Amino acid sequence: MSSTSLSSHIPDLDLITYYAEKQGSFFSRVSPWTKACLLAFLILLITVNRNLLILAGLYAVVLACYVLAGLPVKKLVAWYALPVLFVVSLIGLMIWNEPGVPLFSWALPGFELTLTDNGVLLVVTLLIKALITVTYSLFFLMTTRYQHFSGLVSRLFPAPLDQIFLMAYRFLFLTLAMTAALLKAVWSRGGGLIHSLRMQGRLFAGIFALVFIRSFERGERVHKAMIARGFSGSYPHSGEVPRPGLAEYGVLAITGALVTAAIILSPYRGW
Repeated sequence: MSSTSLSSHIPDLDLITYYAEKQGSFFSRVSPWTKACLLAFLILLITVNRNLLILAGLYAVVLACYVLAGLPVKKLVAWYALPVLFVVSLIGLMIWNEPGVPLFSWALPGFELTLTDNGVLLVVTLLIKALITVTYSLFFLMTTRYQHFSGLVSRLFPAPLDQIFLMAYRFLFLTLAMTAALLKAVWSRGGGLIHSLRMQGRLFAGIFALVFIRSFERGERVHKAMIARGFSGSYPHSGEVPRPGLAEYGVLAITGALVTAAIILSPYRGW
């Protein structure tokens, strides 16, 4: 676990950057433009598609790409905790009283909650959609060098949004490392997350307030250091972003046609 990792269930930015820079698989040689376009196509497809079999197939393909790239599977399973928790908390009230075959009923004063097969299907569908997006996003970040990633950002976002995005991304490492150091200091003195939230709420409030204040101080020092090194308001990047090859253009054309057909036919095919 690196210095920027607060928990095994939170994606480790240092580990992601390490794989992105040291990757030598076939997918690391694929153009970042191709992987970025496939990410956009994937998001569009899972947005309009509600077919569980198609979604399961997409997840299998994305997971297979992740495994074939030699990326850490155990870390991925641990990182799934956040999207699973987000989906469950988001649709915790939506799954009740869905039309369908009743599976479970819970009588409360004044109303009754019923869990149906369509309610369970809704949970599974949204969960698979979340896992597809998270898995491919991590696959994209862990097979794309930061130099190429910054080049994509500088070309896709207008100024100064591209500079803000890149600076915020790099400064995130400093903030996470600072937070992790403070939490380790608390744990080394016998503090714990559950115990502290229940008994030492003021301590955690002080920790996050201290992180907030120190983040501003660190940001000012980093800005002054960049000005001293000739920073003129533009975050330069060196090198060109590799362009897609002929085969990659063919893959993008076929994928774009399939996604376009899915979007056009979705209102009429019950997707």
